[in-house]
Amino acid sequence: KDQNMHSDLEEGIRRLVLCSGKVVYYELDEERKKNKGSDVAICRVEQLCPFPYDLVQRELKRYPSAEVVWCQEEPMNMGAYSYIAPRLFTAMKSVDRGSIDDIKYVGRPPSAATATGFLMVHVKEQTELVHKALQPEPILFP
Repeated sequence: KDQNMHSDLEEGIRRLVLCSGKVVYYELDEERKKNKGSDVAICRVEQLCPFPYDLVQRELKRYPSAEVVWCQEEPMNMGAYSYIAPRLFTAMKSVDRGSIDDIKYVGRPPSAATATGFLMVHVKEQTELVHKALQPEPILFP
């Protein structure tokens, strides 16, 4: 679902952050507004299956020079990333946008547990992933 207010800034967008779920979307949006980050577009993918190729391709075309980021709050091996990455790559290929290595991941690292079990650790990790998704520096992993 397109919830960006960037129709006049498409060329100035340096990063397209794709995510799913309302918690991470609203945290990203709140942080972007707080920091006046008008060079980051956030797009919430509300339907994962079947994958909305047409909508994702539209966003990729809309921001042609933006770094593509998938952001999730779950660990890398538990959230939607492993399902999304190959489909996002297919969408990128169809609009001549890079390789699978150009899809950057922001979220918790792979884990055997679904949660840390400690509220302070959870809050710290959540804050770090929101900051990383919006940071001005390029994301290097993966």
